[in-house]
Amino acid sequence: MDVTTSSFLGGTAHGFLGRAGGLSTGIYAGLNVGLGSDDEREAILENRQRAKAAVLTDSELVTLHQVHSADVVTVTGPIALDARPHADAMVTDKPGLLLGILTADCVPVLLFDPSAQVVGAAHAGWKGAIGGVTDNTLSAMEKLGASRESIRCAIGPCIAQASYEVDAGFQQNFVAKDPDNAQFFEAGKPDHFQFDIESYVADRLAKAGIGTIDKLGLDTYAHEDRYFSYRRSCHRGEAGYGRQISLIGLQA
Repeated sequence: MDVTTSSFLGGTAHGFLGRAGGLSTGIYAGLNVGLGSDDEREAILENRQRAKAAVLTDSELVTLHQVHSADVVTVTGPIALDARPHADAMVTDKPGLLLGILTADCVPVLLFDPSAQVVGAAHAGWKGAIGGVTDNTLSAMEKLGASRESIRCAIGPCIAQASYEVDAGFQQNFVAKDPDNAQFFEAGKPDHFQFDIESYVADRLAKAGIGTIDKLGLDTYAHEDRYFSYRRSCHRGEAGYGRQISLIGLQA
């Protein structure tokens, strides 16, 4: 099992999992946890159990039906797979619940306030990131008693700038939102740019008042042996792609 942790989140169970250690085969080989993929459902369910056991054994895994939104839910108890909310971030102050965010190039963000004992997990694709999913996650954590002065964040495996080519219209959309966003784009081939989404998400967190942010700098696209990548699968014309999971929870 490939589990990356952050020293910034010490004191709570968490992990950014890779693709090693699962039952899936073929293009989904490894620990594919994506229920939206065409992988065998039995393998996906077993992979999810293995992921949970690797981070917080005696817990209830909670995941979402992610839709690239900026919506956040406050989790107070277990959620059945067929009742997953359509949202892209979760927060909780309840021990024994393991929050799981699925990604395959998008940015997974895990958050923890050790003083208030509140955790959060966010899926920040570019739509959710520019829409404010991390800001909304922080606000939801505050409603549970967390404070921005105490919240610590870690940004897990995601597509790196060298691997993330976007067109000029994409870049202009971000710069129109905030001229400071120009710093996250490097000129590439004509009318194209390379986007540093990891740094953009970190900047959003910093501007929102978070002082402790760990950027792990792990490129999902470049490291096929470790991570699933939506963009890599598209470039290869593959029929589908797997998803890895990032987990955080409070000990019961």
